[in-house]
Formats: sequence, C-alpha cells, structure tokens
Amino acid sequence: MTQGQYVAAAYGAVFVFVLVYVAIIAAKLARLQRQTAELVELVRGGSVTGRAPEYAPPVRSPGTTGRGPSA
Repeated sequence: MTQGQYVAAAYGAVFVFVLVYVAIIAAKLARLQRQTAELVELVRGGSVTGRAPEYAPPVRSPGTTGRGPSA
C-alpha cells in the first residue's frame, strides 16, 4: 500500500467511528425525548401508553429505613 492509501484508510476509520458515535448519541437523544414527553404527560394528569415505567423505586412500609434490623 502507498502512503496515500494508508491516509485514506485512516480517514475512513475515523469517519466510521464518528458515524457510530453520532448514531449512539442520536439514539440516546430520542430516548430522552420520549421519556420527557411521558413525564410531561404524567404531570399534566394524562395517561401514558399504559406500559410500566422503566424504573420503579421499591415500595417500603412506613417507618422503615431500609438499613436492616433495628437495634
């Protein structure tokens, strides 16, 4: 391979890396926009799509600290 071919291969590799990075960021942005829209809908009192939230904190009974048995 000539030097020009190595340079072209290096530029191609960097281009692919940047393209993958942008695709990952775009996917994260789309997810955040969807979650934000769901939160806005919940705040306004509407119903969301009917599916369970992606994260639900554990339910604890009143008076417990979650730190193990009381002393």
